[in-house]
Amino acid sequence: MPVPEPTPRPARPSPLAGVSMRDLLASCAAAEAVSTPPRLPDPATVASAPAERRRAA
Repeated sequence: MPVPEPTPRPARPSPLAGVSMRDLLASCAAAEAVSTPPRLPDPATVASAPAERRRAA
């Protein structure tokens, strides 16, 4: 029985020239910060804000 030839392994991905890991991670962090919606304000803080304004007036 003939021995089958081994199938060639796919080429390993090579790093992009000129892009450091630091730059790549920084761009991912920036993209996440831009795409994340702002948090809702704390209800306790929002509820007490008008009372503080009345005292100041």
